[in-house]
Amino acid sequence: MSEQHPKSASPAPTVGSTARRDVLRQIAGVAAGTLASGAVLAQSGSKHSMKIAISIPESHPTTIALKAACAEILQASSGRLAIDVYPNGQLGSDTDTVSQVRSGAIDFVCTAHSIWGNLVPVASINLVAFAFADYATVWKAMDGDLGTHIRSAFDRFNLVPVGRVFDHGFRQITHSSKPITGPRDVSGMKVRVPASAIMTSLFKGLDASPTTVPFGELYTALQTKVVDGQENALPTIDAGKFYEVQKFCSYTSHNWDCFALVANKRNWTALPEDLRAIASRILDANALKQRAAHETLNATLEAKLKAAGMQFNAVDGRPFREVLQKAGYYTDWQKKFGPEAWALLEQYSGKLA
Repeated sequence: MSEQHPKSASPAPTVGSTARRDVLRQIAGVAAGTLASGAVLAQSGSKHSMKIAISIPESHPTTIALKAACAEILQASSGRLAIDVYPNGQLGSDTDTVSQVRSGAIDFVCTAHSIWGNLVPVASINLVAFAFADYATVWKAMDGDLGTHIRSAFDRFNLVPVGRVFDHGFRQITHSSKPITGPRDVSGMKVRVPASAIMTSLFKGLDASPTTVPFGELYTALQTKVVDGQENALPTIDAGKFYEVQKFCSYTSHNWDCFALVANKRNWTALPEDLRAIASRILDANALKQRAAHETLNATLEAKLKAAGMQFNAVDGRPFREVLQKAGYYTDWQKKFGPEAWALLEQYSGKLA
C-alpha cells in the first residue's frame, strides 16, 4: 500500500486564483445541453419545497455542487421541485441537523460519514486509519459492495442516502508551531476532531488529546490556541481559511472521508416518483463532477496555501500504523464493525487486523 500523499490523476491547471475559479466552475455551471426537453412528467402540477442543511462554507466544492444540482432540479422539474441549500451551519450544527432530519423538520442533511457514524455506526468504516491507498481504491469501495452495505444501514433509522457520496478528501494534519513528521510529534497534541468516535480513537491511539469543536467555531479555537491543530483535506483547510492561523501542514493522509446527502425517508418518499428520479439522477451527476473538481483542486492548493504562508512536508504513514496496531486500534474496530463489514473493507484495503 502506498503511504504517499494521494495525487490527482488529472493534469493540474495553472496555479492561482484563476485556476481555482476554473475548477469551481466545473461543478457550479449548469450544462444547458444536459436538460432534455420532455423529460419532466407534466401530469402533476403540484409544487414541492425542500431544505438541505450543510455545515461547511458556501465556497466549498460540495456546497457548490449541491447548489448547482438544485438549480438543475428546479429547471428539469419545470419548477415543481425547489430545494434550497443552507450552508455554513445556518440551520444548526451537524449534531443538531442530524436530529432535525430524523424528525423530518429538515428534509436533507449533507454531512461527513464521520458524523453519520454516530447514528449509523458502519457509516464511519471508511475512516479506518490508512485503509485506502489512493482514490482508485476509494471509489471502487464506495461505489461498490462496501458503499452498498453502508447505504443499506440507514434504512432502520428512517433515513435514505440520495445520490452518490461527495469527496471530502484524504485528511492532513495542520499545526500552529511544528510539522508532524512521525507519531512522537502527535503525542500530547491538542487536535480538533469532528464529533466522531472513530476519529477520537485514532488520535487517542496515537497518544494525542483529541478535542471536539464544531466546524463553525474551529477558526476561533485555532486562533485562540484552544487546540494546537486540526485535520482536514486541503479544500476544507482552504475554505475555512485555517492557513491564517496554522503554519504547518503535514501530508499524513491518515484517513479518507466523504459527505453523504441523506433524506428523511418519509419526506423523500412523499415526493412523486418522477421527481425523485429527476433529483437522484441530477444529484448523482453532480457528485461525480464534485469528485473530479475536488481532486483537481486538491492538486493545486498546495501552491496557494504556501503563498499564504503555510509550510508543507511529506509523511511516512507506516510508523503511525504500527503505533495504532500496538494500541489495539484495528482489532477494536474490527470487533465494533463486525465480520461482514470488516471483510468488505478488507476486500479493498487489504489485511488490516
